[in-house]
Amino acid sequence: LQTDNEAQRRHNVELVKMQEESSIRKEQARRATEEQIQAQQRQTEKERAEIERETIRVKAMAEAEGRAHEAKLTEDQNRRMLIERINGERDKWLAAINTTFSHIEEGFRTLLTDRNKLVMTVGGATALAAGIYTTREGSRVTWGYINRILGQPSLIRESSIAKFPWSGLLSQARKKTFSNRTASGAAGSTEVKKHNGDIILHPSLQRRIEHLAKATSNTKIHQAPFRNMMFYGPPGTGKTMVAREIARKSGLDYAMMTGGDVAPLGAQAVTKIHEIFDWAKKSKKGLLLFIDEADAFLCERNSIHMSEAQRSALNALLFRTGDQSRDIVLVLATNRPGDLDSAITDRIDEVIEFPLPREEERFKLLKLYLNKYLSDEDDSASKWGFLLKKRPQKITIKDLSEDVIREAAKKIEGFSGREIAKLIASVQAAVYARPDCVLDSQLFREVVDYKVAEHHQRIKLAAEGGQQPRNK
Repeated sequence: LQTDNEAQRRHNVELVKMQEESSIRKEQARRATEEQIQAQQRQTEKERAEIERETIRVKAMAEAEGRAHEAKLTEDQNRRMLIERINGERDKWLAAINTTFSHIEEGFRTLLTDRNKLVMTVGGATALAAGIYTTREGSRVTWGYINRILGQPSLIRESSIAKFPWSGLLSQARKKTFSNRTASGAAGSTEVKKHNGDIILHPSLQRRIEHLAKATSNTKIHQAPFRNMMFYGPPGTGKTMVAREIARKSGLDYAMMTGGDVAPLGAQAVTKIHEIFDWAKKSKKGLLLFIDEADAFLCERNSIHMSEAQRSALNALLFRTGDQSRDIVLVLATNRPGDLDSAITDRIDEVIEFPLPREEERFKLLKLYLNKYLSDEDDSASKWGFLLKKRPQKITIKDLSEDVIREAAKKIEGFSGREIAKLIASVQAAVYARPDCVLDSQLFREVVDYKVAEHHQRIKLAAEGGQQPRNK
């Protein structure tokens, strides 16, 4: 039985193997048949495509020959019509020319025979030519004069250059008119105003600013190249006022522009930048060009947020400031100096930081603005009181000692100079809210505490606003 089973198993294996071989042969035959059929189909499609291409080519050639024949017929017809029109126009112009020359010949004969008419004609033609030439040259000179006087570029927000030739005379007359009244003011306020106006800085920073002003003035006297500057620090720390003061002390004209005004100009920004530098060269004293918020259009050129127009404007500024100038002092102001392009920072010779005022500077600023908003206003009201129907009520200051002011200076740590000015403006508004217009230490402390709480709340909101995108 075991031998029979073994023989049967081998027989079954052979049968399976034969069946598999038969299946493989059938599959190969089927595939060969399918490939042959597909090859025949491809050949048929190829022949059909060639027939279609040949038909399309023959049809296109026939259409092209038909269009060419039609175009030739149309061209021949147009040529005949054009020749007829040209002949008609030629005959008409020849007749007009003959008539015109006949009239001119009669006019010349009349002028040659009548001497008075000849003289009048020559004089009229000469007067007409002289009038045309005079009008053209006069318009050119007038427009150049107006453009020189009123040609301040649109990007310049503030400038010390007079727009009208008589504006300097008016300002001098106004200064002379009120010189006696100004001299009779308070000695303390006069001393503060003689120093630097509303600028209260750290002594070391103040010395450096004075040194820069003196160096800029001597540079101008010796006709040496000016040095460019960069002011950086928090907003409201006096960067704009210091730039204006440096220009005044060094005898330069002053002009201010804002970097945020450049982006909306688009493709015109490059032209406007060149206009500023061309206009600056017209200043006989030299010009201090102050660019506030410089990082708005002078940021890194590889930034993805920078448009092509802003990049072109930056390149225009780099082109105009490539060499040290004897006409322009470039002063940049920014809150983020790290965002400026490296080529811009390479053109900067002096970098000055404007930190927030310390306690002593805050104390001086409080006294300065108290004197400006609460004392000087009464003096100005008395100057113009005769023009007013109702004179404003005078502010009375009671029980406001230096200790109270110094206590407030300690509380307002972190305030900038602009925030301190707004604080005193709020004190002034609170005083006007009282019927008697009296400022005492209690009211002063209340306003200071309120503004300090408002300052901390604003810082908290700014911090939360900066963290919100990261949380998202």
